[in-house]
Amino acid sequence: MAIEVFNRYEKKYRITDECYKKLRERLLEYMEPDAHSRDGEFYTICNIYYDTVHNDLIRRSQEKPVYKEKLRLRSYGVVTPEDKVFLEIKKKYKGLVNKRRTKLKLAEAYAFVESGELPVHQSYMNAQVLRELQYFLKRMDMELRPALFLSYDRVAMFGKDNKDFRVTFDRNITTRRYDLGLHYGVYGEKLLPEDEWIMEVKIENAMPLWMTKILSEFQIYPASFSKYGTEYTNYVTARREAGLAEAAVTNESGEETA
Repeated sequence: MAIEVFNRYEKKYRITDECYKKLRERLLEYMEPDAHSRDGEFYTICNIYYDTVHNDLIRRSQEKPVYKEKLRLRSYGVVTPEDKVFLEIKKKYKGLVNKRRTKLKLAEAYAFVESGELPVHQSYMNAQVLRELQYFLKRMDMELRPALFLSYDRVAMFGKDNKDFRVTFDRNITTRRYDLGLHYGVYGEKLLPEDEWIMEVKIENAMPLWMTKILSEFQIYPASFSKYGTEYTNYVTARREAGLAEAAVTNESGEETA
């Protein structure tokens, strides 16, 4: 069964493609690729981020508050309305990330977020998480709507001695503010140069000493980076340069909702 509740710290780093190739070989002394990343193969993660018409969630996140939260719909690869996806709420308090998610069929997830009405319970759903999501939607006065499609290709590894210690590498980060559905496919604008990766180290407690030594060996240092936050900053900057008003969430056809 897929894990549906996470509590961990996440540290991010920006590295080059050359660094990734060397680092991956070094990490294999202590880590193993997950089931989808054998022989360095990647898998594609697709997300729909929800926000208000005035982008309140991402704007608040950009202010770096002590507590922040976001709602997103996630699939592994391109899916159809009958395929199962994850609807999740991600919270961060003083650096500790808490993620709670439940499986839903894509069509069920779309309907739930739009209406706020709980779907008919099925065995693959987490009833407690669904109630928490419903409370979040009501607290936001049902003003959330699809704001951004964001996908990336990932290679993931976990510790041989500690399965909870994970390192992920993401590249080919692709975004769009139109066709806001997971069923449309992967296309849009690239967020980073082709030869760059975002590495995330996910830990529950302290980082293993061997990992600290490897980071020092490769002279890799933490870098504050948010995929959604970076896209939003670029989006607002482009609009201002074009003489347009403050960015607003768009609907599926690309028309602004405010």
